[in-house]
Amino acid sequence: MGFQNPASIFQMMNLWNKFKQNHPKFPKFMTAVYQNGVKEGSIIEINVTTPDGQSLNSNLKISAEDMKLIEELKNLAMNP
Repeated sequence: MGFQNPASIFQMMNLWNKFKQNHPKFPKFMTAVYQNGVKEGSIIEINVTTPDGQSLNSNLKISAEDMKLIEELKNLAMNP
């Protein structure tokens, strides 16, 4: 989806609003993460359980180099 197109931005906002309605705790979680900040040395863990019960998980420890990307993502989120 190209975000330069106003129609695609509108579509993305509609999808995000529906997602927030379906999963109200997730935006609150993301706000808490943002407020506390992801810092070098933080560990991000991801776990996905498929409908058939298979568990897929991974984790990563944030490095100084990773922080460059995280800061850019923050800038994009703050200035779409």
